[in-house]
Amino acid sequence: MAATCARALGKVGWHILESPTYRPGNISSLVTTISAHGSRRAYGTGWAGFRSKMFYAASLRKGGRVLGCAFLLGGGLGLYQTVKFSVQHHLAEEETKASRGGPSLTLYQYKTCPFCSKVRAFLDYHGLPYEIVEVNPVMRQEIKWSAYRKVPILMVDSDVQLNDSSVIISSLKTFLVTKDRSMDEILRCYPEMKSVNESGREVTEYNNKYWLMLSQAETQLLYPEKDSQKEEMKWRRWADEWLVHLISPNVYRTSGEALASFDYIVREGKFGSFEGFFAKYVGAAAMYIISKRLKSRHNLQDDVRQDLYKAVNDWVAAIGKKRKFMGGDEPNLADLAVYGVLRVMEGLQAFEDMMQNTKVKYWYRRMEQASLNHMGQN
Repeated sequence: MAATCARALGKVGWHILESPTYRPGNISSLVTTISAHGSRRAYGTGWAGFRSKMFYAASLRKGGRVLGCAFLLGGGLGLYQTVKFSVQHHLAEEETKASRGGPSLTLYQYKTCPFCSKVRAFLDYHGLPYEIVEVNPVMRQEIKWSAYRKVPILMVDSDVQLNDSSVIISSLKTFLVTKDRSMDEILRCYPEMKSVNESGREVTEYNNKYWLMLSQAETQLLYPEKDSQKEEMKWRRWADEWLVHLISPNVYRTSGEALASFDYIVREGKFGSFEGFFAKYVGAAAMYIISKRLKSRHNLQDDVRQDLYKAVNDWVAAIGKKRKFMGGDEPNLADLAVYGVLRVMEGLQAFEDMMQNTKVKYWYRRMEQASLNHMGQN
């Protein structure tokens, strides 16, 4: 807007200076002409005095050049301020990006989704600033621009789109370790594959999503212990393919737990008044029924808590007594994945039961502190 005004002022000035005669009609018509191409609000008023008998042609001839110079000066100053502002704005953006230590990140999510929670756990642990866009799970208008209709979606610098929680985490970790490869280049290492599942629905999967795309030297630096990379990949896959499927049957185990879970989902999610009421009561009833089907699909015990307890204790046993985390003294990507999945149950009965009846408590509290203190920032 400022640049447009500056250009218009400059045009008026040049036309006045180049005009062979400075008749009142010339100036008036010039102003009217420029106004037609610019802003009538800016230039279409206040010029009746130029047509007044108070000003004679002789006065205009003497003052025309001064008037033209004034317009040029105003336009020049306006253009200068516009360029100055643009440069300052650009520098501010660059300084902000530099202060963040990396690209700008925007996460499209459902807060209570375990896959979205995995991504947040990774970002928080590494101290990466990010903005959150909470997606309405009913209408999903916030991601209507995306052909990929699931969450999480992570936008990098507003132009690179990362889909699938494990691809997001592997891509970002590769980016943080290598530092000399663009996100576009890294993303090409995780090709998208479409297929039709047993229900006849098209599904999208990604190759290599548990791999980090590192050089041999970088891999040895990040995974100094023998088989530590394989162990991390194994348990990341376990979190996606087994642990996550224990969440719904446990948080919707009874009608009371289902209602409490949906009350939490509605409070933390993005719902309209009617959608929230509908989701809380109808959704809770539906998920209570669906959780029974999930129990059958995944061959869970009648008391699904026992499957949750066993899974969590298996995880703690894999870490062992000599390590604080699966990654040793610091969490690795498997730690972050498991923590992210379990975290979505906080505040619900299933979470309290898990903390009281398994050995996961101390590891979980260490993970909380590691995430809160951005332990992986350096």
